[in-house]
Amino acid sequence: MFSRILNAYKTSFSGLSRQTWILSLVILVNRCGFMAVPFMGLYVTQALHRSESDAGIIISLFGFGSIAGAAVGGKLTDVIGFRPVQIIAALLGGTFFLFFAMVEDFTWLCVLAVVISFFSEAFRPANYAAIASYAAAGTETRSYSLNRLATNIGWAVGVSMGGIIASFNYKLLFVVDGGVSVMVAIAIFFLLPAKKLHHKTAQEKKEMNVRKPWKDVLFIKFLILSAMFTTCFFLMFRVVPVFYKEVWHLNEALIGFILGINGVVIALTEMVMISKIENKRSPIYYIVMGVIIVSLSFAVLLLPKFIPLVLAVLSILLFTFGEMFSLPFFNTFVVKRSNEYNRGLYAAGYTLSWSVAQVVGPTSGFYIAEKFGYNTLWVSVTVLLVICAYFFSRLKLTHE
Repeated sequence: MFSRILNAYKTSFSGLSRQTWILSLVILVNRCGFMAVPFMGLYVTQALHRSESDAGIIISLFGFGSIAGAAVGGKLTDVIGFRPVQIIAALLGGTFFLFFAMVEDFTWLCVLAVVISFFSEAFRPANYAAIASYAAAGTETRSYSLNRLATNIGWAVGVSMGGIIASFNYKLLFVVDGGVSVMVAIAIFFLLPAKKLHHKTAQEKKEMNVRKPWKDVLFIKFLILSAMFTTCFFLMFRVVPVFYKEVWHLNEALIGFILGINGVVIALTEMVMISKIENKRSPIYYIVMGVIIVSLSFAVLLLPKFIPLVLAVLSILLFTFGEMFSLPFFNTFVVKRSNEYNRGLYAAGYTLSWSVAQVVGPTSGFYIAEKFGYNTLWVSVTVLLVICAYFFSRLKLTHE
């Protein structure tokens, strides 16, 4: 039994390129420092003593900056390459996060939120293209899963440590986050090789079908549904922590550990799970299953709070398994839909759907919670996810 489990892990991780491992290690370090944004709502409401709607404004401004950052980062990735974009974005994003720790004026916090998120999100399309470029032939899906593995191990460590740090000093969260981001820029510069840009010719464009993502009708439909899903997805890490604190009266350290379960479970199981289920059924089957499971995770929040810790753990476990069934196949679709000449733009489009969701989700979530109560919010999210699953089931994710 134990040997079969060990062999499953060996098979899942075999054949990946050296650069893929290094890039994932860099992302692991980066995500270990990603501890400020999940606690941003708590920082605004608890440390700055402002309303939930103000917390929604700050978090949504992170989303507005992300929209611009994703678009610019994707375009620059196709023009100058993914390596310089990652280095510049990580360096400047980290530097401005250090400034964020020194400011308490709400207006300046809003400005910095836009600037920080611009550079943070410009990093993502470049990183997305880097994974595809460094991946050995035939290992693209597992390379993205390894990246998600590194992301979620880092998330588990970062958010758990963030809860502990926040219980002592919220501002230290921003110092650590910014410092780690600067370290990531340095690591990419020294550890990951540059790749020579191959400038496309008109004939190559014609042969490789270098289409624009905004002319790809199937891709646009996919992005709309992706935005619906991620609008709900972001609530788990933006609005739910405030719900845990204000309604279920859990402390910051405990909230951090609960959210950290997400990264731990993904780190332990996703690579093996993907290697077992990939190509067994269509991607749409797993996406629909994942979206439905995520809807159940929000439905749990409607249950009576007689044992809030148990309910919180159950909710995050359901959410995590729903995420594992859905998001890896989102990534695969985007990769298969693009090629080396337009991957930056496709990655930017996919990232934009997340950025739009980051604006809409927290703003609407905090507003509904403040005006109508959290139960109304959880019912709305559950219903929206069920609708999203239905329309995904009607979408034919072909790769022509």
